[in-house]
Amino acid sequence: MGWVLGWLGFVGLMGEDGVRLQKVLAQAGVASRRNAELLIEQGRVEVDGAVVTEFGVRVDPEVSVIRVDGERIPPVSAHVYLVLNKPRGVVTTMADPQGRPCIADYVQDRPERLFHIGRLDTDTEGLLLLTNHGEFAHRLTHPSYEVSKTYVAEVEGNVKPAVLRTLLDGIELDDGPAQADTVKVVSSVRGRTLIQISLHEGRNRIVRRMFDAIGHPVKRLTRTAIGPVRRGNLHTGELRPLDPKELGQLLDLVDL
Repeated sequence: MGWVLGWLGFVGLMGEDGVRLQKVLAQAGVASRRNAELLIEQGRVEVDGAVVTEFGVRVDPEVSVIRVDGERIPPVSAHVYLVLNKPRGVVTTMADPQGRPCIADYVQDRPERLFHIGRLDTDTEGLLLLTNHGEFAHRLTHPSYEVSKTYVAEVEGNVKPAVLRTLLDGIELDDGPAQADTVKVVSSVRGRTLIQISLHEGRNRIVRRMFDAIGHPVKRLTRTAIGPVRRGNLHTGELRPLDPKELGQLLDLVDL
């Protein structure tokens, strides 16, 4: 839990500036103000890596990193973070000059100017994140942060274990090497194999090209997870906000 920060050790956040910590916790939906005080009293709340046990602490809710029981509490802000279960056949763009179904069709009633984080090709369905937070989007797609993405691929043929292992060892594509983080067979029937694959690559059609390279073309592809965000019960075409736990974990992953 780190070192316990007392009253005198927290001078920089005390003064009149900032918002009382228990109010921030209440606004974030963690607990009522009274229960937030109990959490503080029990040493379960951290601010910027230090455990807080005093009630008078004030924080900047937009920049302070606050945790309860080790879990990041996202700041209250004007930013919007959504997850869409993109249907197959929908173009990953906010406008399409050819009039094809696109992402804008699913957020046209929202007042914010949203953009998608990364993309899925038209024939791929599954999770896609949307936001109006530019730096968050930039970091989430930057390869240095290595946010893992999980897919379920239905591929042609029955894939032998030795062939599957080549995806873990790494294969050479026309734009450089590619390597899966994890890969496993979900099921196999005559002429078809269902495979779950995770990787932090973000190159265009990377999963399809990897399976093409091992001789098992993809027939259907679904993205089922982005980092801690799981598809769960989100139906095709449905949109929902990221929950605080998911957002907190993503903020940690991209160091925001």
